[in-house]
Formats: sequence, structure tokens, C-alpha cells
Amino acid sequence: MADKIKVLLVDDDEDDFIITRDIMNDIPGRNYLLDWTSSFREALRLIKEGNHDVYLVDYRLGAHNGLELITTAVEEGASAPFILLTGQSDRETDEKAMHAGALDYLVKGTFNPFDLERSIRYSIEHAQSLAEIQKLNSELEERVEERTQELAEAIKKLEHTNRSLYRAKQEIHKALQKEKELHELKSRFVTIASHEFRTPLSTVLSSASLISKYKGLEDDDKRQKHVDRIKSAVTNLTTILNDFLSMSRIEEGKIYNLPTTFNLKAFTQEIVEEMQGFLKEGQQIDYRHLSAEESISIDKQLLKNILLNLLTNSSKYSGEGKPIQLSTVIADSSATITVQDYGIGIPKADQTHLFTPFFRAQNVTNIQGSGLGLNIVKKYVEIMSGTLEYESELNQGSTFTICLPNAAEA
Repeated sequence: MADKIKVLLVDDDEDDFIITRDIMNDIPGRNYLLDWTSSFREALRLIKEGNHDVYLVDYRLGAHNGLELITTAVEEGASAPFILLTGQSDRETDEKAMHAGALDYLVKGTFNPFDLERSIRYSIEHAQSLAEIQKLNSELEERVEERTQELAEAIKKLEHTNRSLYRAKQEIHKALQKEKELHELKSRFVTIASHEFRTPLSTVLSSASLISKYKGLEDDDKRQKHVDRIKSAVTNLTTILNDFLSMSRIEEGKIYNLPTTFNLKAFTQEIVEEMQGFLKEGQQIDYRHLSAEESISIDKQLLKNILLNLLTNSSKYSGEGKPIQLSTVIADSSATITVQDYGIGIPKADQTHLFTPFFRAQNVTNIQGSGLGLNIVKKYVEIMSGTLEYESELNQGSTFTICLPNAAEA
């Protein structure tokens, strides 16, 4: 039998404890242990002990309130999730609860066993996701510490050698520069990962909560709308994680160029068909193969990743109904692939940094993305000994042209 979930209710009204206990007992198929305290100080002591999986905190606690308790507990290092119990449902209360550190809130007198079970389950899962991000942060800090140790060792070796002062300064400068870059990379990773994970997770949480309110057949359309939102959020999370994984494998030198011979036209048509489910309403990919020769020898998987990335960007940064043009041509011992859209374009000031990891142009900050896609595309092209060029005008669109050598004729 699975371990019981330990819940601590902090509420100065014993009647509310009895009501909450009865609701929790009606949850089917779940095992809970509910403890109760009415004291603000006693609650802080119990939270410090860390023996509970989740905390239900009433907004009103005598001379104090639930927001004070949550804020204090979080500042003292509490990691288990908090759910605020309040007598009113409004945006201000929601924002105050989230700002204090609560992962959800329930309106007293309105929630049922299903609502309580969902809130506890999603709060625990959300807390676990945030813990994973903190774990990644800790691992990056360990890498920084390792690099610092390496730097210290390098300095000691330099002090005991007869190398020239110029070479010593050069080595130290390079090590410090790498250290600075690693610090910046860690900071940008934590910022973007926290934001990009939190957004789809919040979408899943809110949509799942709303689905529970639509119980009649006449609400099918509303339910489907939120199911689609959850699917979209999961797809975004998968894309972000794949980008992080691809970047890690590239940095570790685990991506190799493995050419195979295949029909470029037929392969690209398959990619276009695969993209149909991801295009916005009214968007179409106009694909043309512009040469009689169709057979090419290049890395098939890397090319697929490149095409999916560029086509996804063209769709994401273009409006509904905007066409996307894709062409391939085999000539002069190479294959040339061109992707053109008529979307928002890239500001001139941002084009210098376009392929920098985690960089996002100033006109796309409100659009989901990790800032890794084009950096990964550029790395893949370099691994395949190819070239990547682009042209872009603000509010006019962008064109990316990739030229890859035919391995069969190398």
C-alpha cells in the first residue's frame, strides 16, 4: 500500500477542522492523515519539523493571518506546498496567496472531495517540479565550483613553472573568461527554465481545475478547449526539455555527423506533413523541390531537427493565414534548403546576438520559447560542415538558407 499523504490543517476554528476532515474522508482511493493545529506558533514549529507533505492554511488565524504564516515558513526554508483556505474568491486574494508562496487556494464552503484531492495532488506535483529546477541549479553551482578549483590549480601550476609572464596572463584571462561565461549561462538557464516551466505548469493547473467545473454534456466544447490547452502546455514543456537536452549533448560532443543516402524531396514532404498539426489556423507550407536530382547523402536526423526547428519558428512568429515557403535544391555537390516566412521579423539591433544561447529578440518576449532553437540549428549545420545564412526585416518576415555538402561526392 502506498504511504499515506500527511496533511496539516492550520485553522483556529474546530468546526472547520471537522468539516475538512469529513471532506477528506470522502475522497475515494486516497489515503490521508490529517493533523490539526489552531495556533500560529505551533504551526510554525510543526512546519519546521517537516513531517507533513502539504499544508492547508486558513486565511484568518486570530491576531495573524495565513499569508503571514506562509511567508514566514517559506523564508525559514519550508519546501512542502501550501494551499490557502479563504472565505472569498477574487483575483487579489489569488495574487496575494501566490506571492506569499502558496501553490493554490480553495474557497471554504465551496470545495468538494474532488476539488480538495486535485488541489493537494497538483500542489505536490508542482512543488516537485520546482524542486527539480532547484536541483539543476545546485548541479550547475557544483560545476562552477569545480571550474573554480580547476582555475586555482592552474594558477598554482603557473606559479611553479618557468613560463613567460605573457603566457601566464593569457591562461589566467582565458580561465576567468570561461568562468564568467559559465556564471552567466547558469543565471540565464535558471531564469528561463523557472519561467518557461512555470507558465505551462500553471496552464495545466488552471485548466484542470476548470475542467472539473464542467460536468454536463452541454459543456463538452468548454472541456475540450481546456484539454487542448493542457496538450499545448505539455507540448511546450517537451520542446523546452528537448532543447535543453540537445544543447547538453552538443556541448558534451555527443552529436555526430552520420550521413545516409535518401530521397530529399520525399523526406521533406514527410516533414511538411508532420508539421500540419502544429500550424496556426490558415497557415500553409508551400514546398517546392527545384532540381531534377532528388538523392542526397547527409545526416537524415540532423536535417530533420533543423527543418522542424525552422518551420516551427516560421509558424510561431507568423500570424494566422500567413504562408510559409520551403524549397530544396541539389546542385554543385550540395543541397540548399530555404525557409521563408512573412512574420514579425527580427529587429536589426537583435540580429547580432541571434545565435547566442538563451537569447530572445525584444519583439518575442511574450511568445513561448527557450532561446535555444537557432543556436542548436547553427551547431547542427556546423557539425554537418554546412553554412547558414539569413535575411530578416522587421514586420516583413525572415528567410533562412542552409547549404549542406553531399557526403557521397566528398
